[in-house]
Amino acid sequence: MIPSPPALDPPHDRPRPASLADLFVSFTVLALQGFGGVLAVVQREIVERKRWLTQEEFIEDWAVAQIMPGPNVVNLSIMIGARWFGPAGALAAVAGLLVLPLALVLLLAALHARYAAHPAVAGALRGMAAVSAGLIAAAGLRLATSLARNAIPLPWSIGLAAATFVLLAWLRAPLLWVLPLLGGFGCLLAWRRLRA
Repeated sequence: MIPSPPALDPPHDRPRPASLADLFVSFTVLALQGFGGVLAVVQREIVERKRWLTQEEFIEDWAVAQIMPGPNVVNLSIMIGARWFGPAGALAAVAGLLVLPLALVLLLAALHARYAAHPAVAGALRGMAAVSAGLIAAAGLRLATSLARNAIPLPWSIGLAAATFVLLAWLRAPLLWVLPLLGGFGCLLAWRRLRA
């Protein structure tokens, strides 16, 4: 008989969601704060405010969420919910992330179809886009502080990030090629460093 792997049980001395309802409400509140992406909000709430995850755990989960198919934040909510309450937690977190925001988006889509040509609406949408870009940049800068503790040396991490930016933004290389190439190289670097 093959022994089952040990469960990923988070430390008990850290705050955790009180219940499935708490998980659902927390992800609903996160989703309602996210305009143009909720990464910045999720990082601030889950790591800094609620302290359900450490910065390192968040970055590891975020990295896995990015390479899985589907929306990154949905993948992350599944992992966070499952970490605390198993499959029921994963469903509660995803439902919290999607149910009320979906209803609001449908309502806003109907309003947008009616008032999209109004100059005030167009200006408000441009303003929200600028704010969401700033939120994402701020989250990236906060997450960058943990690179010093990464298994890959900081110069290599910066080099991989720069190469990814150049390949995707300037050369317009397909993500399907860039991810295995640079992601595989990063995994190899980390593996060699951890073995040493």
